[in-house]
Amino acid sequence: MGMLALKRLMSKQQRERQHRRHKVQGRNKSITSRSKATKDGRRLRDPLPNLPEEIWYHIHSLMPMEDSARTACVSRTFLRSWRHHPYLILSNRTLGLKQNASGKGDVWAFTTKIDQILKNHSAAGVKTLELDVFECRDLNACYLSDWLQIAITPKIESLTLELPSKYEEEYNFPCSLLFGGNGNLIRHLHLTYCAFRPKVGIGCLRSLTKLHLSHVHISEEELVCLLSNSLALVQLELNHCSEIICLEIPCVQQLSCLTVSGCSMLQMIDSKAPNLSTFDFTGDNLVQFSLESLQVKNLGMACLKEINFLNYSITKLPYMVPNLETLTLSSYNEMVNTPTIAARFHHLNYLEIYLDACLFPEYDFLSLGSFLDASPVLETFILSFDPVLEDFGDASNMRQLPKHKYESLKDVMIYGFCSAKSMVELTCHILENAISLESITLDTVNDWEDEEDLGRCSVAPARKSGECCYLDSVSILEANKGLMAIQKYIAAKVPSTVQLDVRGPCSRCHSLEPSRYEVKC
Repeated sequence: MGMLALKRLMSKQQRERQHRRHKVQGRNKSITSRSKATKDGRRLRDPLPNLPEEIWYHIHSLMPMEDSARTACVSRTFLRSWRHHPYLILSNRTLGLKQNASGKGDVWAFTTKIDQILKNHSAAGVKTLELDVFECRDLNACYLSDWLQIAITPKIESLTLELPSKYEEEYNFPCSLLFGGNGNLIRHLHLTYCAFRPKVGIGCLRSLTKLHLSHVHISEEELVCLLSNSLALVQLELNHCSEIICLEIPCVQQLSCLTVSGCSMLQMIDSKAPNLSTFDFTGDNLVQFSLESLQVKNLGMACLKEINFLNYSITKLPYMVPNLETLTLSSYNEMVNTPTIAARFHHLNYLEIYLDACLFPEYDFLSLGSFLDASPVLETFILSFDPVLEDFGDASNMRQLPKHKYESLKDVMIYGFCSAKSMVELTCHILENAISLESITLDTVNDWEDEEDLGRCSVAPARKSGECCYLDSVSILEANKGLMAIQKYIAAKVPSTVQLDVRGPCSRCHSLEPSRYEVKC
């Protein structure tokens, strides 16, 4: 009886499954595409809904390029949609190509794939093309011109071209492709390692909002010609453009962000852009600046070989850019202490200073208090420093600056805190005068790998960057001495209303073997 009941139950369940299958098939008939005959005479249905192609194109445009390409194998509908995908990011990584032992990829496979993809997209056109051939050092330049001729159509809006470094002297970007309406919609143009020679009439880039040239040969006159016709330009970034001596920026009304770095021949920047609000400069030495300075609110400057750059900054910048709100300074060669001045940064609320370890041995960190004195509304102060081994000295002779209340200062972060006496004195000075202070972070390791500012990997496993930065034995010893200085001279002076965050070496990455290293007193 038991076996008979089981067979009846199984038969009933099978009938129910068949009934449900017929109902589902009946519902799907109205939305499936035409069935196709197979070789044995059976007819199979395309499982995709019979939607207008424009809808499929839109759906695929929202997918990452790699996923859209993979789905092209599923059906002809997806294949057509892939060929209309408007955003192409083509590189060894996205194409799934690997480098060989010598660091070179398969140039034939790379060019063949890009050829096929661009030709299949030629009918529909692309809106965004990012072509990264930096690793293909043996690529023939004729391929580039062919690919650009296919890609640059009246539909293109963004073009990024990253070439091998040898092309800086060999390849001229075909500016003629931008004429005839092909460049009318381009909003973003990013070129690297090539020559870019725009001539009079390049005004077709009327929609251009972001221009980024890196290791590009372009003369001053050619750049002025280009900028004069790019009336919608908002961001301009120039990196290692070695032909420019005097950077002249015409009256581009929309330009708000300017970045200049590594232009070795540059001597002067003359900007007439009336709404420039953010300016970042990195170079070996200072250059002459002529800015419509009243609108500049965000300034970042790094001078790799300039002596006493902080001295220059505190004495000149309050007059040159009086409305600054954020200021980031990087100095690599300070020989004198920061002076006290009468001028003020009346609107500055964020100040970040990076000091390289190659400082004058007797540099006085306490003199950085002059920046705090000159910034009455400062809210955030960040000091980054690569510490050096130094004895603290006699704590009984700790200096004190004149009382100067920092009523707005709320957050202080010192990365690379060391046991130098003047560093301890600066910290104590801030604690005694920042009456609105909410938090202070003292990190004895200047961990450049910690981009999220989460601390060491041993206590912050969520770090995207993984392991902590490398420290040699001397740096580890100094970091531990910094911890002792914090505990002995600073911790007791932190008000109860202030959050103190003390960070030291990583127990996982920065351990020392006592048998190998000794602390020399």
